[in-house]
Amino acid sequence: QLQLVESGGGLVQPGGSLRLSCAVSGFTLDHYAIGWFRRAPGKEREGVACVPSSGGSTIYADSARGRFTISTDNAKNTVYLQMNSLKPEDTADYYCAAKDCLINSCSENVCFNSGIELDKWGQGTQVIVSS
Repeated sequence: QLQLVESGGGLVQPGGSLRLSCAVSGFTLDHYAIGWFRRAPGKEREGVACVPSSGGSTIYADSARGRFTISTDNAKNTVYLQMNSLKPEDTADYYCAAKDCLINSCSENVCFNSGIELDKWGQGTQVIVSS
């Protein structure tokens, strides 16, 4: 059964750090585009960080660049999002999502358009940045 399970969210003060994890089961990360997205209260879903496929260059949203880092551990089948210097505007539900680019062709925009092309989603983890 294909599944993505996020964890690591919580309440953190401005300037603090969190590391989100996305445990993947039922498939391996090889040939997958995978990324982190978020939805803030009252706002549309937006991309945060995404790796288009194995060997592809990582893409960061302007709001995340320099503060957030996406990484993958293929041995553990886990994707991480290290978030530093958190701001209140980072408050959101964070989701990881993926698409098999070997079986299903991935476009050059697979990481864009709020992840609309990605077809596997986790349930999300909440991040609240507040003092």
